[in-house]
Amino acid sequence: MRLFVSGQADVEAEELDALTGQLRRLLLESDVDDVCLGPLDGEMPEGAKGGEFIALGVLVVTLAPTVLRPVLRLVETWMQHRPVRSVRVELDGRSIELGNAPKEDQRRLIEAFLFERQAGPDNLLTPEGQAGPNGGSVSGESSGRE
Repeated sequence: MRLFVSGQADVEAEELDALTGQLRRLLLESDVDDVCLGPLDGEMPEGAKGGEFIALGVLVVTLAPTVLRPVLRLVETWMQHRPVRSVRVELDGRSIELGNAPKEDQRRLIEAFLFERQAGPDNLLTPEGQAGPNGGSVSGESSGRE
């Protein structure tokens, strides 16, 4: 799983590095197998504009499928009260972007992401109450596993 942490417009690169390191340490205290800094590969988050986008930290997380939900909730909680614009999560060719949406919308977004991942690419069913555009997004791509 890869996490892309993007800072708000007024966040300096050094501060984002410190925030990314803080998230890494927090994840290492959880039940994940490993967390390391990852390469950016020249990517910018979808929808990022030159003036809005300042910096991005990337973490590569190795974990068992059973701890995915707790890790997503940990990231969601960590984002509160920090100058982080969003955290994009990529896993198995799918992505979810957690942002500054109300807590209940974030929860629905996470549940939709987990449901979609569990159902697989051939299942067109979606859970009721999926988060709207302000809650972030869930997307599926046809690429392989990270």
